[in-house]
Amino acid sequence: MKFTRRYAGLALASAAALALAMPASAQQTTQALTSESVIESIKQEGVIKIGISLFRPWSMRDLNGELVGFELDVGRQLAEDMGVEVEFVPTSWDGIIPALVSGKFDVIISGMSITPQRNLTVAFSDPYAFSGMTILANTAMTEGFTLEDYNSPDVVFSARRGATPAAVIASMFPEAQLLLFDEDGASTQEVLNGNAHATMASEPTPTEEVGRYGDTLSVPFNRAFMASGEAFAFRKGDPDAENFFNNWIGIKTRTGWLQERNDYWFRGSEWSDMVAE
Repeated sequence: MKFTRRYAGLALASAAALALAMPASAQQTTQALTSESVIESIKQEGVIKIGISLFRPWSMRDLNGELVGFELDVGRQLAEDMGVEVEFVPTSWDGIIPALVSGKFDVIISGMSITPQRNLTVAFSDPYAFSGMTILANTAMTEGFTLEDYNSPDVVFSARRGATPAAVIASMFPEAQLLLFDEDGASTQEVLNGNAHATMASEPTPTEEVGRYGDTLSVPFNRAFMASGEAFAFRKGDPDAENFFNNWIGIKTRTGWLQERNDYWFRGSEWSDMVAE
């Protein structure tokens, strides 16, 4: 009986010690995850590096060569609220995710829509903007076309390589030909030149292009396709960054700041004189 009681006492003592150790271990794990977060490195370095890819009106250069646009407003306000400086790193779209993963910058804020394929490589915040795409067509080449008529081997689309419109075109119009370019401007130029029937882009770009080239271009359907949420992208395994970015987006959404900035860049045109055509 004494033998049994002694071992029972040891078992109870071990269990008690384990129970006391578990909160300490969990706290150490939390501290380790926090210390490894990009948020801590940003605070220590005093600067947040943001990857962007240039396309109107998300990110572009004004007539003086300075970066302006919706993303620039978002990034600068984010840095101000963090109490750090901001450095924007312009990067080609097809290389922007690899550059993030390799540590070239801390976060992508560049109108990147959330997709399962991208989510396999990077983590996403909650959406901070929502947009859909419209078709921008060469009016003469597509006269009388229904939406179904665009899904034909005789139809040529153009799009920026690696961007969401390219994926949407391939999904919506799998029978059509698709020409890929490194810049949005090149894909629009192909439509203008009559080398492609149409392209797709997020508003306000298609409507703006019709305003410039109304004799050649048109938006044939009064509807947006594949509306999706755009989010911050950051390296996986960083719950501290996810928490901070989501809270920041939530606050800026509730106060109306994000909507106000979005309306300025996407629904207004007063900024158009700031940038080159």
